[in-house]
Amino acid sequence: MTSQTRAIDAQSNLLRFALPDSTAWSPAARLQVAGASLAELTRTGELMLRAAGRLAETIAKGHRARAEQNVETLTAITEAALARLGTGSVAEDLPAYAADALRRGLVFLDILRERGDIFLEHEAAGCPPVLIYDHEVVLDGAGLPDPCNYMLLKILPPEGCMVDDTKRPFVIIDPRAGHGAGIGGFKTDSQVGVALRAGHPVYFVGFRRMPEPGQTLASVTRAEAAFVREVMRRHPKASNPVVTGNCQGGWAALILAASNPDIVGPLCLNGAPVATWSGEVGTNPMRYNGGVLGGTWQPMFWSDLGHGVFDGAHLVSNFEMLSPGRTLFRKYYDIYAAPEAGRTRFLEFERWWGGFFLLNEAEIRWIVEQLFIGNRLARNEAQLEPGQPIDVKKIRAPIVVFASHGDNITPPQQALNWITDAYADVSEIRIRGQRIIYMVHDQIGHLGIFVSSKIARKEHSEVASTLRTIEALPPGLYEMKIEAYAGAVENRSFTVSFHERTLEDIATLDDGREDEASFAAVARASELQTELYDIAVRPFVQAGATAASAELGRALHPLRLQRAMLSSRNPAMKLLADHVAAGTAPRAALPADNPFLQGERAMADVIEQSLDLARDLRDAWYEMLFHGLWSTPWARWFGRTHARPRRLSSSAELRNLSEVQTALCHISEGGLAEAVVRMLVLMADSRGNVRRDRLERSARVLAEDEPFRSLPAAQRNLMINEQTLIVEFERERAIETLPDLLRTEAERRRALELVRYIPGPVDEMAPDTVELLQRFHRVLGQPPFAGDITEDPFAVPRAPGAAAG
Repeated sequence: MTSQTRAIDAQSNLLRFALPDSTAWSPAARLQVAGASLAELTRTGELMLRAAGRLAETIAKGHRARAEQNVETLTAITEAALARLGTGSVAEDLPAYAADALRRGLVFLDILRERGDIFLEHEAAGCPPVLIYDHEVVLDGAGLPDPCNYMLLKILPPEGCMVDDTKRPFVIIDPRAGHGAGIGGFKTDSQVGVALRAGHPVYFVGFRRMPEPGQTLASVTRAEAAFVREVMRRHPKASNPVVTGNCQGGWAALILAASNPDIVGPLCLNGAPVATWSGEVGTNPMRYNGGVLGGTWQPMFWSDLGHGVFDGAHLVSNFEMLSPGRTLFRKYYDIYAAPEAGRTRFLEFERWWGGFFLLNEAEIRWIVEQLFIGNRLARNEAQLEPGQPIDVKKIRAPIVVFASHGDNITPPQQALNWITDAYADVSEIRIRGQRIIYMVHDQIGHLGIFVSSKIARKEHSEVASTLRTIEALPPGLYEMKIEAYAGAVENRSFTVSFHERTLEDIATLDDGREDEASFAAVARASELQTELYDIAVRPFVQAGATAASAELGRALHPLRLQRAMLSSRNPAMKLLADHVAAGTAPRAALPADNPFLQGERAMADVIEQSLDLARDLRDAWYEMLFHGLWSTPWARWFGRTHARPRRLSSSAELRNLSEVQTALCHISEGGLAEAVVRMLVLMADSRGNVRRDRLERSARVLAEDEPFRSLPAAQRNLMINEQTLIVEFERERAIETLPDLLRTEAERRRALELVRYIPGPVDEMAPDTVELLQRFHRVLGQPPFAGDITEDPFAVPRAPGAAAG
């Protein structure tokens, strides 16, 4: 940071946070405030110029090549058609194309009719989960003391799949963001399938279409906690369950773990928006919607029209407008172009995409106020209900975060920046005994993170298998990297490693966070608009809404109406179905060189690009309007009360924590187990990264070898955390006091053999690791080591009192 930037920051802070009473301003103070205002105005101009430049570059880069390709294609088609015109074959091409286009059109309409029938049948059944696996209801949230529409489902393993009830169970929470449940188990190659193939019991948190009366997000969290406890009761010999949260199910899992830190195992957050103000300028337009389209009063208004219930179809409409070229045109054209080939896949996906769910007004209001507008969860201001604050620092289970640069709904900044907001530095993560592992994909889209794709399938498999060993990592922040080294994309073999990271590494994924001050102004304006709506408008809206009008409004929503109108309830569509069913034999496909078919495909590309261009221009306008409204000096001053970050602990305060002081008092206490764990923590700290094979050896030793095997899992984790604190605050003393823990020659030799076995062959060790191992030998009075230890020394039976070989 330059001195000029620091000066501007200081002036800006004066303007935002420390304006004195204007009646007491001296001429010098007025001049200082004027300078701060000018600095803020300069910053606003720079921000808007940066946004405009990046938006223009993105639009030009994204559409120039596509436009040139479309022009070249259309030119080539025209030239080929003119050449064929001379031969007279065009007279044959046109009738053949017209017949084929008509046939495809009829089959396409019939597919839409079938989609409409599936939609109506699905809604009549209450929109059950779209899981392809057989399942049974274990616990129904409607019967809990605080009822909700959630339910715990047990996935029944398919034939040939063996599940071990002593293995750690998986609990998967799908998002309730307009759609129904089941997308996490929508295919055989999915999160459910990966866990089942690994032999884990799998449970799924589903939900019904209609919320229970009076249901809140607190009701849902209590139900999810009851579900996890029921899973623990059913698997008493297994470790605490892995809780996987997809999209909004991710922040729900985070809240669950923060509210109930004693019951959850590792958390997997897949594309979960937590730090919702975050994102790159000119890149992530969805976050600007609240500042342009209105704050919390909007869902309140739609809930009032719904007689206290918010229609999730509104959220689905927003998702569709993120990629109109795909959702409004291309997915339909692809079916029209090859209706027989894509029919099954299209209908399977539309069954989930067209299952629209409802939320109580209290639920959607909490989501908007606490998360998307207020960003309170990341800043430690969210309350599940009055008197119940949510602090993510209370979570003790490892957290695995999966994000992607290709995700246009939850960019990596929203998935990861909460870490930098919650912790002062990596030392605090270690001190609090936390393990946070993140992985950032280059290109996979939002749904691909948890719906599955060829690459994501492998990554979910690697994450699932690595969860067995993550708890053996010393507390800290790690980036998980999966590097392909052999095989085709869908069958690659991978090397997994964990690299120690700092909060600065996460910060480099963002282009700066100064733009987030604008969202604070939106949050304050939203609160004022909400109060105004509640006092002056809401009574009249509620007076005009009834249960019947709400149901009619939902039925007339465009997404529902288009499906119902094209279903078999429409007599014309029923006649079409009869005609298609009794139709002629399948026709041969048109030749690929038919100029009319080529022209159709080229025009489809042009239409899709036109819609995408319109979206990009709309998003650019949204962003520039947002900055024009909320990034001005006055708006930043207006939002100053909501822009303050959470207070972070200093190093001195962290050292004075009772758990730190207790650990340091035990620096010379313990035995073989504590000494081995301490040396492993020191080695991990010196390497900076850990390969999975080494981590698996460490995890196996800590779980299967004595004296660790006899220790309960909670006690082993407590030991790892305590030794990590000792290394963090007193590294040199941690090494020097090893002889106090290992009092006999036999113990010292055994401990050194083990810590040499875990990193593998000497020629694969980093120089720092070799030097640290040699230092252990010197401190413990042992000669320098040479050679490899290839067998687990603790697994070798020894006679009582026998020395290690």
